[in-house]
Amino acid sequence: MHVALTGATGFLGLRLLRRLLGTHRSVTVLAHAGSGDAVHRISRFFELTGAPEPFVAELPGRLRVVETELEQPGLGLSRRAFQELADGLGAIWHSAGSINLEGDLPELRRTNVEGTRHVLELAAAGRHRPVLHHVSTAFVAGSRREGVAYEDELDDANGFENTYERSKYEAEVLIHAWSRQHRRPVVVLRPSILVTDLPPHPELPSHPLQVIERILRDARRAAGPGSPASDGAGSDGLHGAGLPHGRPRVRIVGHPHGRLNLMQVEHAAEVMVRLAGRTPSGGVDTYHVVHDRDVPVPTIVTLLERLVGLSIDLVATKPDDLSALEALVDFYPGLTAYLAHCRRFDDTRVRALFGPSAASRPVDLDYLLCGLLPRNPVPAGPSPTPTAAFPSARYA
Repeated sequence: MHVALTGATGFLGLRLLRRLLGTHRSVTVLAHAGSGDAVHRISRFFELTGAPEPFVAELPGRLRVVETELEQPGLGLSRRAFQELADGLGAIWHSAGSINLEGDLPELRRTNVEGTRHVLELAAAGRHRPVLHHVSTAFVAGSRREGVAYEDELDDANGFENTYERSKYEAEVLIHAWSRQHRRPVVVLRPSILVTDLPPHPELPSHPLQVIERILRDARRAAGPGSPASDGAGSDGLHGAGLPHGRPRVRIVGHPHGRLNLMQVEHAAEVMVRLAGRTPSGGVDTYHVVHDRDVPVPTIVTLLERLVGLSIDLVATKPDDLSALEALVDFYPGLTAYLAHCRRFDDTRVRALFGPSAASRPVDLDYLLCGLLPRNPVPAGPSPTPTAAFPSARYA
């Protein structure tokens, strides 16, 4: 069974590719047209993360790259090329998409909804009736901040925290309609916030917490330095400029007993590929790929304070007298809305299937700092990353 993967050069896609190459002789990478040498970027990722040299050397012969345009009908391919691609596939993994939390909704729809529509067209056209594995997000649960989010739930009754969530919800609605119309199975995988303890590197894709850190750091820089002369707003409008070490104080809406679900991206990819090995029901099978233990919001606050040099106060409601820095942070509400979440994601199905092996090792402050603090440059070739992370070949 030949498999195709979109988003193979992304943060999650690279880990999915690693696992898929452990069970398939070759993988077709549906790369964005004009995005550069996908094989080189993939090879570089594996070099930087400690893959054995023979594994990296074999990649050009095991990867078939097809340049596509997800936003275009037929993936931007000729009719003949599209049909040949479809007929050669037994499974499709759709991991590509925009994760811009505050992106323009029409733009997000072009990527996340229309892109999914065109991947579904590819699945429908294949003579082998390939099974689609669609990477969604647990945050299609929307802005309901308490209680339990179940895998079979899919509605917009509570609205959404940002346009990204809405676009991923609309993509799932599209998938359900397609599955009913064609009587075809789809596996929907809903990961939570994916993180890593691999130190940042300019040639590695960023993860969500890196993006948040950069925005907060840029906001602080744009607001200007704090004045240590006052405990209130300084001359530049920063609250708490007189805090120890000159740290500006930022008030952010959040819940002191809130929690967020953060999961190691490597473990998420492993669980997803294991789920794909199961026989689908015939309809839409949805799985929450989440950590079995949530991270307390105060841990996230401490993380951001250490990284960006802020003092963060969680408040129940948005202040009326925003400082210059608070106004800049408030410009990206999609980043901070999750600090008020107290809900949890039900993952009974995954735990029932895999038992203790479904559990992840803890995601704590030290783990998160490792994935955000730069270290010495990572050399090519073997690294501290265990080579056991690269599965031995056991082709399907």
